[in-house]
Amino acid sequence: MSTSKITFKNKEGLDLKGSLELPDNRTPHNFVLFAHCFTCNKNFLAVKNISRALTAKGFGVLRFDFTGLGESEGDFADSNFSGNVEDLVCASGYLETNYKAPSLLIGHSLGGAAVLFASTLLDSITAVATIGAPSHIGHVKNLLKNDVEDINKNGIAEVNIGGRNFNIKKQFLDDLENNDLPDIISNLNKSLLILHSPQDSIVGIKNAEEIYVAARHPKSFISLDGADHLLSNRVDSNYAGEVIGTWANRYIDIPIETELKTDLDVIAHLGPEGFTTQIKAGRHNFIADEPEKVGGNDFGPNPYEYVSAGLAACTSMTLQMYAKRKGWVIDSVDTQVNYGKEHALDCEKCEEGGTKIDTFKRELIIKGDLDDKQRQRLLEIANKCPVHKTLHSETQIITSLRDNE
Repeated sequence: MSTSKITFKNKEGLDLKGSLELPDNRTPHNFVLFAHCFTCNKNFLAVKNISRALTAKGFGVLRFDFTGLGESEGDFADSNFSGNVEDLVCASGYLETNYKAPSLLIGHSLGGAAVLFASTLLDSITAVATIGAPSHIGHVKNLLKNDVEDINKNGIAEVNIGGRNFNIKKQFLDDLENNDLPDIISNLNKSLLILHSPQDSIVGIKNAEEIYVAARHPKSFISLDGADHLLSNRVDSNYAGEVIGTWANRYIDIPIETELKTDLDVIAHLGPEGFTTQIKAGRHNFIADEPEKVGGNDFGPNPYEYVSAGLAACTSMTLQMYAKRKGWVIDSVDTQVNYGKEHALDCEKCEEGGTKIDTFKRELIIKGDLDDKQRQRLLEIANKCPVHKTLHSETQIITSLRDNE
């Protein structure tokens, strides 16, 4: 997984900060927007764990700080629930412009309510997942408790939520009252997954039941049994991410990868763009690519790195097999290889162009109960590994065209 920091504008022109997480070895098949819980931020542990579980399944995930929270600009006191929904729409626009429009929305707690609203404004969204979400956004007032009276009386009050102080204005409470979540849920035309813990003491399990009853099919419910509201236990957040990624496969469009078949030992398949190449060797699948500086995505080793890897692997295997036949004890063999083009050791015209040859530099690190004579013998045996011999021998490559199948 690779993570990059991104910035985009909200509706008021303020900078919102986010983290975009992408799979290490492929282009994301779909993008996800993640809405964090009330007064949380993009770096909240559960958010990061769920995001990383999704990138492992090939998703790209954008998690960001709502206006006035975390690293984003703005004053939290001036924000409201409707503003959070607008922030999600702006984040979706960023993805659509720079990558691909998101197809999956995930929201935690009040963020779950926000993604339900936002999904009705985003045509690209086909699936929505909520975690510990309230069935009525007015539920937030329960967190404010006795402060509601002060807010209504004075227009603003400092409240303590989760051990942190926040200024909340009356317009925030008014905005909650003006947004009807049950109506949104009952008319939701998206696939819905509801995750909730029966032990959630902040947003009770009854909320999950009310959301489920109000929603249309297709809808699913997963119990996060034993988890707290914030998914403080890493096991719970990792599980939630795994479940969401698996569930979403049924409701989003994931391109079918070409199944590579060949009657030869190896097949390498490259599509119309880039250099990312799918390889099948026997029953093993892997990727080759080129570095970004030459137009690749760097999703896998380049071809010469694979050649070097073959030489290194064959060398280590050969030394271990030889030592076993001799009854020598080798704890480990590390073979390190570099490839480049250099002048031959016996080059007579090194000053002339075109005199460099392909050169593999190989270093051995052998750990075991060996004397100097044994170690020197192993150095000689390294030059007898089959791949070494192949690289040193005269080799022919016979190429032909096949009819398209």
